[in-house]
Amino acid sequence: MTRTWALELASFGVRAAGIAPGLTDTPMAAQVPETARQEMLAKIPLGRMGRPEEIWLALRFIVECDYFTGRVIEVDGGANF
Repeated sequence: MTRTWALELASFGVRAAGIAPGLTDTPMAAQVPETARQEMLAKIPLGRMGRPEEIWLALRFIVECDYFTGRVIEVDGGANF
């Protein structure tokens, strides 16, 4: 959808982008049972959860880079669930 929105809105000076966060260290992730969390962590090449600040860095890039549109940034430590 970000690609479609980018094509439709570019002529109006509007950019469209998305962020697809992986397992992130938040209160919601803390609710996941420990065994399930460990199974998910085992599938993340970096071997850890992301930090909210790392999601913010992706958002910051999107906001600051005027040439970025129509794409989704995956911030997931290399995981492929």
